[in-house]
Amino acid sequence: MDEPDYLSSVIESVKKQTYKNYELFVCINQPDDWWSQTEKINICENNLKSIEYLKSIREFPITIIDRCSKGNGWKGKKYGVGWARKTVMDAINKIADKNDIIISLDADTVFSENYFRSVINNFNQNPDAVALSVPYYHNLTNNETANRAILRYEIYMRYYSINLSMINNLYNFTALGSAIALPVWTYRGINGITPHKSGEDFYFLQKLRKFGEIILWNNEKVYPAARFSNRVFFGTGPAMIKGSSGDWSSYPVYYYSLFEDVEKTYSLFSSLFYNDIETPMSDFLESQFNSNLWKPIRKNCKTQDKFIKACHDKVDGLRILQYLKSKQKEINLTDEECLIEFLKKFYKNQIKDLNVNFDKFSFQNSKIEELDEIRNFLMNKEKEYKAVNNLLTNFN
Repeated sequence: MDEPDYLSSVIESVKKQTYKNYELFVCINQPDDWWSQTEKINICENNLKSIEYLKSIREFPITIIDRCSKGNGWKGKKYGVGWARKTVMDAINKIADKNDIIISLDADTVFSENYFRSVINNFNQNPDAVALSVPYYHNLTNNETANRAILRYEIYMRYYSINLSMINNLYNFTALGSAIALPVWTYRGINGITPHKSGEDFYFLQKLRKFGEIILWNNEKVYPAARFSNRVFFGTGPAMIKGSSGDWSSYPVYYYSLFEDVEKTYSLFSSLFYNDIETPMSDFLESQFNSNLWKPIRKNCKTQDKFIKACHDKVDGLRILQYLKSKQKEINLTDEECLIEFLKKFYKNQIKDLNVNFDKFSFQNSKIEELDEIRNFLMNKEKEYKAVNNLLTNFN
């Protein structure tokens, strides 16, 4: 949507691939009623430009799905990035072999010439995996405001991922729509993607995680654009817009001990099969489900292994995130204090080499170079966890 300025970059990345046995499916989309809204006409016209550009490409096969020209756009409540991604994947599913690989891309994302080959090789090495969560990296721009916002957001995401890795949590994946790959047999096995208007990538990976193992690392990264965007309801673009105004309340740096609460709760699943036990998350879970969570699971699961799997299904990535957000409000520390205390506790000696003034560190006021040093440090720590434990193991 509204991507004529970026689309050529992703197309150039596709053209350069050393792996050539692919087809590209593109969904150009918008609500149909935007044609009657003066403030949206420019987006509609840009979408038509994108279609004309795609029609001019001859180097590889392209299927263009037109959900933007008059009469073809989304109607009613079925619109947004979730429906676009579902439309593309459903179209692929109709014609693909079960062992073909779907590589999900966004129009503002670039990658090296070896990216497709690296994904294929990864699945060949891990044939039972149901999906791949691809590593990402936002290149900085000439805009300091955008750089500060994307670094703050990326630090939040990598900090979250590292903490889940440290407690060996099964929902440790990074959800970016432009950084997901999966076999067609997997897509069929989970009955496709559920078309949330935003966050469809998170719910999609969570659904896949409950189906099987996810590959956590890949030799090649994707490089999404670091830009302000309000085309989806939440995610990178909206986070940058909201954060640049000083509001990062939706993306706090959660205090590390809250992840330990999650770890403790998970460790008690085996004991909960026999009787109720108080867990750090008990009050929160009872408020979410309006009842004792364990009794009905216990009633429906005859073995301990099935009970533990059902607990993982219920206390999933979404519940973990909700728990962290609810408990973070009780932590009387700033985001900076939470981050620094974490770094000093777990990486005290290693952060001495960083050119960062931690005594005066501020997301708002520290130099971009300092934020970037922390981002890169966390990226390398995330890689250490994920590259070593490349597969999220089975629930039991």
